[in-house]
Amino acid sequence: MDINLSLSKTLKTKPDESGLGFGRIFTDHMFSMDYDIDKGWHNPRIHPYEDIRLDPAATVLHYSQCAFEGLKAYRTPEGINLFRPRDNFKRMNTSCRRLAMPELDEEFVLSALLKLLEIEKDWVPPFPDRTIRNNLKKSEGASLYIRPTIIANDPFLGVHAAHKYLFFIILSPSGAYYPGGMAPIKIYVEDEYVRAVRGGLGFTKAGANYAASILAGEKAQKLGFTQVLWLDGVEKRYIEEVGAMNIFFKINGELVTPELSGSILPGITRDSVLTIARSMGINTIEKKLDVHDLIEAGKRGEIEDAFGTGTAAVISPIGWLTYQDTTVAINNGKTGALAQKLYDMLTDIQYRGEKDEFGWAMKL
Repeated sequence: MDINLSLSKTLKTKPDESGLGFGRIFTDHMFSMDYDIDKGWHNPRIHPYEDIRLDPAATVLHYSQCAFEGLKAYRTPEGINLFRPRDNFKRMNTSCRRLAMPELDEEFVLSALLKLLEIEKDWVPPFPDRTIRNNLKKSEGASLYIRPTIIANDPFLGVHAAHKYLFFIILSPSGAYYPGGMAPIKIYVEDEYVRAVRGGLGFTKAGANYAASILAGEKAQKLGFTQVLWLDGVEKRYIEEVGAMNIFFKINGELVTPELSGSILPGITRDSVLTIARSMGINTIEKKLDVHDLIEAGKRGEIEDAFGTGTAAVISPIGWLTYQDTTVAINNGKTGALAQKLYDMLTDIQYRGEKDEFGWAMKL
């Protein structure tokens, strides 16, 4: 399919990089494509960023047929990098299959993203009209966040797969996740609410998963915690995810993470961490991890490191873990050596294209 271009005649003024934040500012253009059961995917276009018109009966508003992805574009000394973008679109198709939505041609939507990025490349921080090459390191951590999304927009009140869909990609320049430097966070283990169960949507990036997490997140923040650590939805006993991230613990020299049982998102950063750790000779274990065993290990001082992994933070070190009335400090509340090393190695690939022995960086 040919992509129709309709570019804006009036471009936005780029904001000051120091106040970018996350997900509040959007670029001049977006990519869109429609699906109809009789036509398949059609009408791919790059056009000015604009509101979406939906019928009040649109399926997404009533039955939550919605999935999305999140990845980033990084400015390097040589240009612009993406990090494992094919894996994002592959995972998006996994979400589509589970939600009974039409799959995408992964290579086509990747090519559409590359064309959109070529048009919007000056939106990748640090903005080239304000920042010279030597200041790239100073602005490291800022990036252009990429949000591909698919929604059902069939105007029909019936519980079945829609016949019409909209796929779109929007771009948002985002500031550094750690503007003041990486610091450990406080985690609250949620033992009342659950996020997902096996056989449900937990392994997808469905909007409904995130809606289910909001209440517990609000509760944790009111109690003074940064993130929620979820337990399994059946026994409320086994560790699953932390917030919107996968989680790792280094216990007695081994790197342990919950196994992918169907209720946990198969994170791309998670997979990258496992791959790097194995290349370093670290014994990695994917298994069911009992919260009671974990807390006891923490009491004995056997948890040497703990961190979350995800696109936004890359690596988020955990300094304290609270379950019911018990709090354990991890590495005396300081960032662990492994968490720091993994962060440095991943960002070396993303922001500088260095030591990419796995072939993960894609240059624009």
